Amino acid sequence: MWWWLIPVGIAVVILVIVAMNIKIVPQSKAYVIERLGAYRCTWDTGLHFLIPVIDRVSKEVSLKEHVADFPPQPVITKDNVTMQIDTVVFFQITDPKLFAYGVESPIAAIENLTATTLRNIIGDLELDHTLTSRDTINAKIRSILDEATDPWGIKINRVELKNIKPPAEIQDAMEKQMKAERQRREAILRAEGEKSSNILVAEGKKASQILEAEAEKQAAILRAEAEKEARIKRAEAEAESILKINQAQAESIRLINEANPDNAYMTLKKLEAFEKVSDGKATKIIIPSDLQGVVGLVNAITESTKDKE
Repeated sequence: MWWWLIPVGIAVVILVIVAMNIKIVPQSKAYVIERLGAYRCTWDTGLHFLIPVIDRVSKEVSLKEHVADFPPQPVITKDNVTMQIDTVVFFQITDPKLFAYGVESPIAAIENLTATTLRNIIGDLELDHTLTSRDTINAKIRSILDEATDPWGIKINRVELKNIKPPAEIQDAMEKQMKAERQRREAILRAEGEKSSNILVAEGKKASQILEAEAEKQAAILRAEAEKEARIKRAEAEAESILKINQAQAESIRLINEANPDNAYMTLKKLEAFEKVSDGKATKIIIPSDLQGVVGLVNAITESTKDKE
């Protein structure tokens, strides 16, 4: 009665074998398949089935970008300075078949190729040029490595010089040189600052003097205008005063003429005029011919005044 277990066991074995040979390739990976020891195909992302015993997965290849950080390598510059330089290589596998069969140890091959290429490039450069030409060195190494690794199915994306370590005495000399250069630049900047400050001070003084001169000029102009206006006003006032005096005199004369004065009044006026003339300022005095008569009249008036007293 147990004979029916045989086909059931066979079916279970078959199902297990089939399940074991069903392969699912994940994203960003590729499987290199061999049939009877020879390359058959490359599986991309998806569901695949292996023929038991005949097919096998030879290599699982990651298609992501890889980063290889290599240890420092001793290199000698053109001027015989030994330095330690470590590099970082960014690469990506573009052909899984070539990567699986092109080279035995791809990472070790890239490391050795990077070291030899770096020594060849640095050997043609002097120390100062090496320290200031990282981008040029990176580009040259990347170009050479990309061309050399193309038969291996590898694409070199970037190469970076991670660190450059010159000898201790060279590094100390460089630090002293940098310190001296910084001090020189500081002295130059200080001198330029003082120069700019002196220029600004001189320009400020010049502008101040110009403004003071302009202010004095404007003040002088204003004083001259004020004096001119004052003189004009004084002249106008004097002219007005003289005009009023003349008008008063004319009015006085008119009134006197209208009053028809007698000879005695006119004689008194002559005496007043003679008093003004003989006030001591004139050097010559012209005495009128009727002065004696006038004097006699004055004496008569004086005597009459005394009699009344």
